[in-house]
Amino acid sequence: MNEPQQKWTETIESGHSLFQLNLKEVWRYRDLVLMFVKRDFISSFKQTILGPLWFFINPILTTIVFTLVFGNIANLPTDGIPPILFYLAGNTLWGYFSTTMLSVSNVFTGNAGIFGKVYFPRLVTPISTIISSFMRLGIQLILFGCVLGYYMFKGEVHPNSWAFFFPILIIFLALFSLGLGMIFSSLTTKYRDLSLLLGFGVSLFMWLTPVILPTSLVKQKLGNYGFLADLNPLTPIFECFKYGFIGSGDFSMPRLLLSFAFIIVVLLAGIVVFNKSEKSFIDTV
Repeated sequence: MNEPQQKWTETIESGHSLFQLNLKEVWRYRDLVLMFVKRDFISSFKQTILGPLWFFINPILTTIVFTLVFGNIANLPTDGIPPILFYLAGNTLWGYFSTTMLSVSNVFTGNAGIFGKVYFPRLVTPISTIISSFMRLGIQLILFGCVLGYYMFKGEVHPNSWAFFFPILIIFLALFSLGLGMIFSSLTTKYRDLSLLLGFGVSLFMWLTPVILPTSLVKQKLGNYGFLADLNPLTPIFECFKYGFIGSGDFSMPRLLLSFAFIIVVLLAGIVVFNKSEKSFIDTV
């Protein structure tokens, strides 16, 4: 005898569309955002002696090593920019991008315990990561400003009006980090191998970005594949930053606009993938 077919009286499912950000809901949880920012800041330097001073020490040590190895020993060119200033500018921007992107990529796996216990807009976590990274970037920009002021006093660098474009560059750098991070965060919930490969991929990506090598040298070393340097969406941002503050760099406004357009596409793709994974990630983590 066939049993009567059961019918669900109520179905609970996500009503969010794939392109929906729910910023109003995130704003209602702004206290939680600030709490996560505070958590990230404290946990970064818990049980350390120097604490926030590491914000200065890390770029200083990295810049010194790059200057000695690539500037003095390898004698690589820096497009007429003082080596210390060239490497410090690259490290400042690259440190923000790589740290933010890797942190956002760990949103699902790193917060699975919290996500499984209580509801809040999942977008709160990557946004708090972006804000935390802004704080670190602000401190490191103070260091960059001091070094820049020294070389300006010596008359070796000459900033121009493009320096005022800096806030827009940082915003798009943050959006690119957010978009890529959300994509990889969603993928690593199913494919944990990606989290192991991501760190290596970011290190490799740095060589195609004008952090250690100027864009002109990257194109020269790549030979027939020199166009790959122009396809890197970070290259126009880094070059515009150096051109504005230092007065030197392979800056092109059309390439910068193309970079902004590509970043918007990546961000939209990240939102779609993030919203899709948000509905079922707790079953796969």
